[in-house]
Amino acid sequence: QIQVVESGGGLVQPGGSLRLSCAASGRTLSAYVMGWFRQAPGQEREFVAFISGSGGLTNYADSVKGRFPISRDNAKNTVYLQMNSLKPEDTAVYYCGAALVAARTENTYGYWGPGTQVTVSS
Repeated sequence: QIQVVESGGGLVQPGGSLRLSCAASGRTLSAYVMGWFRQAPGQEREFVAFISGSGGLTNYADSVKGRFPISRDNAKNTVYLQMNSLKPEDTAVYYCGAALVAARTENTYGYWGPGTQVTVSS
């Protein structure tokens, strides 16, 4: 019903910024809660942020709140994660997922992209 693909990852210095994009196809994007998760080397996958179908509700992990605003443009079938003030500990593969209900838990999201690598290093 929906397919998602992430883009925008890369290498950035500490304090820098990146904007990740999640492009969706298939069912109308507004029907889905969209979430970002990340997985660092040797660590478990963790929740980063989600945004409701209309964009009216957002939720953030404490580690990124105030730094990584999430947004969506349903007309463009795209969700964004603007990553500012990046830290080395933000280094991870970032995944975009789609869900029918809002949650912080990985198993709530039934559709996933392949991920995009973000590396924060000097």
